[in-house]
Parts: sequence; C-alpha cells; structure tokens
Amino acid sequence: MSDRNIVVFASGSGSNAEQLIKHFEAVEDISVSAVFCNKPNAYVLERAKKLGVPSEVFDRSSFHDEQFLNRLQKFEADFIVLAGFLWKVPEYLIGAFPDKIINIHPALLPSYGGKGMYGQHVHEAVIANKEPFSGITIHLVNENYDEGRTLFQAKVAVGAEDTPDSLAQKIHQLEHQHFPVVVEDYIRGLR
Repeated sequence: MSDRNIVVFASGSGSNAEQLIKHFEAVEDISVSAVFCNKPNAYVLERAKKLGVPSEVFDRSSFHDEQFLNRLQKFEADFIVLAGFLWKVPEYLIGAFPDKIINIHPALLPSYGGKGMYGQHVHEAVIANKEPFSGITIHLVNENYDEGRTLFQAKVAVGAEDTPDSLAQKIHQLEHQHFPVVVEDYIRGLR
C-alpha cells in the first residue's frame, strides 16, 4: 500500500473509476487500493478486475452499519472518491473521513444538484432549460446532496443541437480530463 490510499465508490459503468486507477498507477505515493460498488452487476467491477484492483460489493444495510468502516480499513483507506456513486453517504462515514470524501457532479453546482439529479436527469434538465453552459463540479461531500465545498469547476458550451447524449459525451471528456488531477492536487495539498 502507498502513503495515501483511495477507495473509489461507484455504481455503474466505471469510466471515471478507470481513469482514476490509471492516473494513480503512475503516481508513486498515492494509489487506488480498492473499488467499492453497490450493484453486483455493475461494469465497474469488470474494469477493476482487468486493472488488478480489488473490489467489494455491498448492500444498503451494510453501508448504513458502522461496521462498514472495518471493510474500508482492510484497504487502508485514507480518502474516498465517489465516481458515479448514487447513494447518499451516511453521517458516520462523513465523520470518519472529514473533508476526505470527494465527489464529481455532472453540472455546475449549485444548479442541477440534489436528490434525483444525476446522469441523464441532469443533462435533460440542462437542455430543457436552454442553459448556455453546463460542466462538472468536483466537491467535498457533506451530509447534504451536492452541497459540500467546491474544489473545482469546468464548463462547456451547450449548443442548440446538443441532446442529452451529446452533452453527456462533452461532460465525460471534462470528467476524464480533470477529475484525477484535481483529486491528486487536493490530496497533496492536505500534507
């Protein structure tokens, strides 16, 4: 294990998780020590396996039990990074990792955040409201959905021809470009 270990939480396909793993493979003192997933059939588990990163699958009841911390300790977790993880993080976990849980959101918070605002729902709302821009927000996690301190934002123009799918592609490019670097910079800044 390295000096600083990240456990990535994901719920879906895992393209951001893969970007994080690949980025930190080339970083000497920070690494992704595990991927935790709340969906046993999520493709992120296959990505983690291909990249040689251990994974754990969990359900809602174990996630809300403080014994869950023991599972994180097994991987010497210093930070938790949410990469497309859709459940609200319980308060005991936020307390155990103060200012050490980082999330990425596919919009420019505080707009288009909160319960139910994720993935395609965000892109559909942005286009329906004819917003000129959308983007990503990388932020710390607190007890409220999408309200933790913002670490970084990047924006992209929304064209009249954009669909939720084409906007999603633009957002994914921003996520892959910035997320691993911002996570690394934040972790280094805490030393």
